[in-house]
Amino acid sequence: MYNPNAIRIKDLPKDERPRERLRKYGPENLRDSDLLAIILKSGTKGATAVQLGEQILTAFEGDLKRMADNNSKQFEKIKGVGEAKAAQIVAAFELGKRLARFHANRDKITSPSDVADLMMSKMRYLQKEIVCVLCLDTKGGITTKGITGNHSDDLTWGKKLSETTVFEGTLNASVFHPREIFRFAIEESANSIVLVHNHPSGDPQPSQEDIRATKQLIEAGNQIGIKVLDHVVIGDGIFVSLKEEGFI
Repeated sequence: MYNPNAIRIKDLPKDERPRERLRKYGPENLRDSDLLAIILKSGTKGATAVQLGEQILTAFEGDLKRMADNNSKQFEKIKGVGEAKAAQIVAAFELGKRLARFHANRDKITSPSDVADLMMSKMRYLQKEIVCVLCLDTKGGITTKGITGNHSDDLTWGKKLSETTVFEGTLNASVFHPREIFRFAIEESANSIVLVHNHPSGDPQPSQEDIRATKQLIEAGNQIGIKVLDHVVIGDGIFVSLKEEGFI
């Protein structure tokens, strides 16, 4: 609904308008609050769009990672951000995530880098650890049938690819049972699997518990004929392959 009291970007002096500054200097030279203002389009009573953008950033302590990991309802809790503005912010972050994984449009997993390309944009901003499993066929392609677990998210780039979150929380061998992994792999008739999990700290260096749990899964997989090819730990834009590092 139109708000006659909203302070619009066009009411600002021309040299302060984010859109004009974007055209003149390029988006890379704008502040985060300016970019948010362009997405928001207008402010609220008593606050410009730029000021509202600053308020949103303050609510998240300037942490874009936290913002990217939130849904529209979290943004709606901020004064001046209604349903429409919240949806615009979430949509902008989602486009960024999709662009980040656009180059990962491939049918086969041939290296830890392929895994990182596939999963980085999904996992790098999460505030809690999750463990995902990629089920591969005999030629290294991810199985195309969706797997149902306590969470499922289809990733589509031309060909439908699937991955499943099988565990949420701190990785611990005492609760991270092989049956939770291989039940899904067996249902998918997987030839092999790749484990992927994230470190919210941004540091992908595997812990001793990560290594211990992975070795336990490798032993279980060998017994039932489903090979664990690797375990990739996702950090903030970087990753570690336990196999490449010689941990397994």
